[in-house]
Amino acid sequence: MSEVISIANQKGGVGKTTTAVNLAASLAEKGKKVLLLDIDPQSNATTSLGFSRGDYEFNIYHVLIGTKKLSEVILKTEVKNLKLVPSNIGLVGIEKEFYNPKAKNRELVLKSKIKEISSKFDFIIIDSPPALGPITINALSASDSVIIPIQCEFFALEGLAQLLNTVSLLKKTINPKLKIKGFLPTMYSGQNNLSKQVLADLSHHFKDKLFHMKKGKECIVVPRNVKIAESPSFGKPVTTYAAKSKGSLAYRDLATVIARG
Repeated sequence: MSEVISIANQKGGVGKTTTAVNLAASLAEKGKKVLLLDIDPQSNATTSLGFSRGDYEFNIYHVLIGTKKLSEVILKTEVKNLKLVPSNIGLVGIEKEFYNPKAKNRELVLKSKIKEISSKFDFIIIDSPPALGPITINALSASDSVIIPIQCEFFALEGLAQLLNTVSLLKKTINPKLKIKGFLPTMYSGQNNLSKQVLADLSHHFKDKLFHMKKGKECIVVPRNVKIAESPSFGKPVTTYAAKSKGSLAYRDLATVIARG
């Protein structure tokens, strides 16, 4: 069975899609069979891997409404061992259906779809939208764990309590196995005092939930890096676009920690 990991934070612009794409690519580089599930209507993970709307007919929306199986919408990417389930702006429409109180087990729709293909992959990485709506709830309900990217800037911890409460509630109700795999500081600048302060705050509050290559070493942080910002416009993960960049090395380190369990 595969390990299902959601990348989630209801705050936008924290590096959520960047983390989903590059963690998935880095795990694939290690020989792991990886499926990246784009369930964000903005479909940034899809375009980050070089796909445009005309490249595919069906997407995760058709899976969630039951007209297609997950296996029927999977795309092969340029990264060896990495496959993608694309998204589309039409996914916004699924929110109304999920909000329907008559919809049975509406929080578990994605989980039931993933069961069909879970044995074919080592990891399933889910890029969720920047909101705590029905789509993100479906992602968390289907996941073994969640990675929470946190931007090393002002208001970094804003709204985090709501996400943590949601994870706690889901753990108590429909997904007892759900756990926080860790917090990932992103857009870190060693020359910026604010970045240092945010990292210090994270270390104080969530010391045991930061990622470390080795015990006693500094935690893994994703630096503010121009190559990370450039790579989506070329339709490539930064690990392919600029393999030796600091951003690429950070995501490879994260993949090493995730792969060893």
